[in-house]
Amino acid sequence: MENNYLVDQLLAARPEQKVQLLFDYLTKHGDENYEEDVTQMQHGLQAAYLAREAGQDAPYVTAALFHDIGHILADDPDERNNPTLKDDNHEDIAATFFKDIFPDEVIEPIRLHVAAKRYLCTVNKEYYEGLSEPSQKSFHLQGGPMSVEELASFEANPFHKEAVQLRIWDDTAKDVKAEVPNLETYRKLVLESLLLL
Repeated sequence: MENNYLVDQLLAARPEQKVQLLFDYLTKHGDENYEEDVTQMQHGLQAAYLAREAGQDAPYVTAALFHDIGHILADDPDERNNPTLKDDNHEDIAATFFKDIFPDEVIEPIRLHVAAKRYLCTVNKEYYEGLSEPSQKSFHLQGGPMSVEELASFEANPFHKEAVQLRIWDDTAKDVKAEVPNLETYRKLVLESLLLL
């Protein structure tokens, strides 16, 4: 499968090559979308731009850029992924994909950004109303409102605040007309964010 081959390539590559492989993969699949009007490339670039404009460090901007790559990775060759029909667990897929490539500062906000949506909808009833229709649909597939125990567990995670902010950027980064810097803008930041083995 393409994903397994890509992981093998990434693990064997030098840092600059890792970034190029990730950029090539995102470029190849960047015109795909999953019920939203924006493409994966538009969505990732808008989220990364919001993170950078907020003055966030390289790992957090990198997390914003790649936070939804799991949707692409979840695509089945025989059946295109549709996360509004079934939960594709894209956050866990991405976290697993990145585990030997990026540190927790990148991985954990990505892994938690779906939980952060559930969290925000639970603690702020109006948040749900502001979600796009596809996000509302996937919210219910992803578990809906959190229980008291789930809220406590989420808040105990050291990266929960970063995940909440990433989630807010995620929900904002859906403007098909937005003009933001291109992928190349983030090469140095992604390079700086790589896990040093």
